[in-house]
Amino acid sequence: MKILITGITGFAGSHLAEYMLKNHPEVEVCGIIRWRSREENIQHIKEHLKLFECDLRDPASVRNTLKEVMPDKIFHLAAQSFVPTSWRAPSETITTNIVGQINIFEAMRDLGLLETKIQLACSSEEYGLVHEDEVPITENNPLRPLSPYGVSKIAQDYLGYQYHQSYGIKAIRTRTFNHTGPRRGEVFVVSTFAKQIALVEKGRQEPKIFVGNLEAKRDFTDVRDVVRAYWLSTEHCLPGEVYNIASGETHTIQFILDTLLSFSKVNIQVIQDPARMRPSDVLILHGDSTKFRKVTGWKPEIKIEQTLKDTLDYWRENIQ
Repeated sequence: MKILITGITGFAGSHLAEYMLKNHPEVEVCGIIRWRSREENIQHIKEHLKLFECDLRDPASVRNTLKEVMPDKIFHLAAQSFVPTSWRAPSETITTNIVGQINIFEAMRDLGLLETKIQLACSSEEYGLVHEDEVPITENNPLRPLSPYGVSKIAQDYLGYQYHQSYGIKAIRTRTFNHTGPRRGEVFVVSTFAKQIALVEKGRQEPKIFVGNLEAKRDFTDVRDVVRAYWLSTEHCLPGEVYNIASGETHTIQFILDTLLSFSKVNIQVIQDPARMRPSDVLILHGDSTKFRKVTGWKPEIKIEQTLKDTLDYWRENIQ
């Protein structure tokens, strides 16, 4: 079996590749990279991967890559995935996330890859504005996106449905709630806290940590549990259907910060930074993944405290 991972050099993509090599050695793991892709996330496994340079925004590039690989499964993880960036660069976010996926679908149609399953990494940000009486969030909750990123993920999600209904593309739509862990980009909340703590510990930063909104509640799952869920989705879930992937537990960002600080012996002052506040913030994301768990038997195995400790240790090891 051949699998193709878009965004293999990214956070989730690199963990999925690692998971596949460890748990499914019979599978050939292929990945799409861009000419400017940073490859540190896959450096330790690169020799076991088959990598293809491809620009998802270029239809010819996508078609040529899929024709060369002819994958049995595609995990579409490549995206502009940082919510604040989507306000600064809404057009780029829409183009990257929507047009890139359309190019994959059209190449699949053209090449006759109608038996190839494609897992779409959609997002809980699609739900956006959630009222108190609407949690935990099921797949039937209204979609009220509060960012251009959320809008782009709805488009990806519904294109998966439309291409399945119209052309038989075997798209599996997974709405993943917040996931974090080692190798998460430093702009994301858990990583930015962990990196700042590590910098303070090494004397590279004043004993101050800069934060945004600490009252927001999020449903965090360890990325290593999430990529296992992605694989299971292609084994057990129905094409065209949508499934939440979530821990089912919520924590305030304040809890995340306090837990990370508890792992350090240094005294650090917490300072709110207006630049880290969003124009409109999702107050609560609390997912109900009952549908997904019933079909796949999946459940998260890594506790949030372990995830946070591993993330902090990652930055301790990777800051010189």
